[in-house]
Amino acid sequence: MSDYEAVIGLEIHVQLSTKTKMFCGCSLSFGDEPNSHTCPVCLGHPGTLPTMNEQAIRYALMIAAALECEVPERSEFARKNYFYPDLPKGYQISQYDQPIAVNGHLGDIRIHRAHLEEDAAKLTHVGESGRIHGSGSSLVDFNRGGTPLVEIVTEPDIRSAAQAREWAQLLRATIRRLGVSDVNMEEGSLRVDGNISIRPAGSDELGVKTELKNMNSFRFLERGIEAELIRQRELLEGGEQVEQETLHFHPEDGSLTPLRSKEYAHDYRYFPEPDLVPVAPTEKMIAEARDSLPELPAARRERYVSEIGLPEEAATTLAFHEGYGEYFERALGAGDGAPAKSIANWVTGELVAALRQAGDEDDPLASKATPEAVAALAGLVESRTVSHGAGKQVLTKLVADGGEPAEIVEKEGLAQISDSAELEGIVDRAIEAEPEAAEQVRQGNDKAVGRIVGAVMKESMGRADGGTVTKLIKERL
Repeated sequence: MSDYEAVIGLEIHVQLSTKTKMFCGCSLSFGDEPNSHTCPVCLGHPGTLPTMNEQAIRYALMIAAALECEVPERSEFARKNYFYPDLPKGYQISQYDQPIAVNGHLGDIRIHRAHLEEDAAKLTHVGESGRIHGSGSSLVDFNRGGTPLVEIVTEPDIRSAAQAREWAQLLRATIRRLGVSDVNMEEGSLRVDGNISIRPAGSDELGVKTELKNMNSFRFLERGIEAELIRQRELLEGGEQVEQETLHFHPEDGSLTPLRSKEYAHDYRYFPEPDLVPVAPTEKMIAEARDSLPELPAARRERYVSEIGLPEEAATTLAFHEGYGEYFERALGAGDGAPAKSIANWVTGELVAALRQAGDEDDPLASKATPEAVAALAGLVESRTVSHGAGKQVLTKLVADGGEPAEIVEKEGLAQISDSAELEGIVDRAIEAEPEAAEQVRQGNDKAVGRIVGAVMKESMGRADGGTVTKLIKERL
């Protein structure tokens, strides 16, 4: 892409975790019996009238505050008119030219607008073609229809597929931290579409954009955008033009297929919703939304880096994953003498790996390995009471059964070898068992030390300190 520059904007739909739908009293659900949460209002029966969900308004104001958006004195709902089986009224109640929030930012990416709307119903395509006009058919579940949504639209500030993925992950972590949505992409409570174009590098003009849909994971988001950037470049280099259209990304083989030509706003014949009054948030409501904000992921990451001195990668893991962030905060507060950086390394490294192996990585706070125990374990390793390798064995037992690290060390005989004569004997036997590696070390190949260290660790059952062992081996050879 050296001769072209990517210009990417994202449209993010966030399902709000209210108890009821946006304009009626039906409860929200996921996975319930199809069409079991419906009423005449969300089914669009003639003569029914919508009523606004106050909690959805408050959640939208919290999102606006988190994204540092301006909140206009007045916003209006509008009817977005189009005919599709998932829209029983023949229109969607949304916001058009007067959204609830404008002109914000998250990190370096500007937010153009955020607006409230209702979700459409869920279509399930079955049969050979999976299309209504083909030999297959489509089933409609109206449970989702009317779910409150906030749609967040960025400015076209993103310049690569990787940046799109990273920023979308930051947004998800931010929304999840607010507690207004579970932002689960697999269940559809977070949906991300990409508006993608390319232009000659250094140009200020925007190219023809396409909209990319069906990217239900961050990995697919990155792959889909990258595939579309390559497709557009190949078109332009071949003397063809990019057409404005909506595309479907197929993660199975990475292909793209057109869904329809990309609509313009006038295609929807927007007009103000006559059955709803304008939204006019009071200063008190806006202040309450702002005051209710917790420490957000971007600020937490900055604090971990600048105040605690954590590496960027560890700080990002802890800030973006609320469960691990809270786990780390509790471990840090346990006061067992281990430096913050050491505790962070154990939480983001060994603990994540151990919980993943146990199939329990999503909720670390529910683990039998408590934050206080991991902090104590980090302290034992820091004081060289146990080696790092033995510490990993202790952690495995903590994850499986819980307990106190010091008691496990004593019971399992995992204390670090303190007898220098015992350790020297193990090192000598390891050198003898690995003559080829020993000769390579003598000839200056430091990498070969690893094989001898491994032999020492095996005989000592991980109780030897790796640094001390390496030093002894080099002294011997």
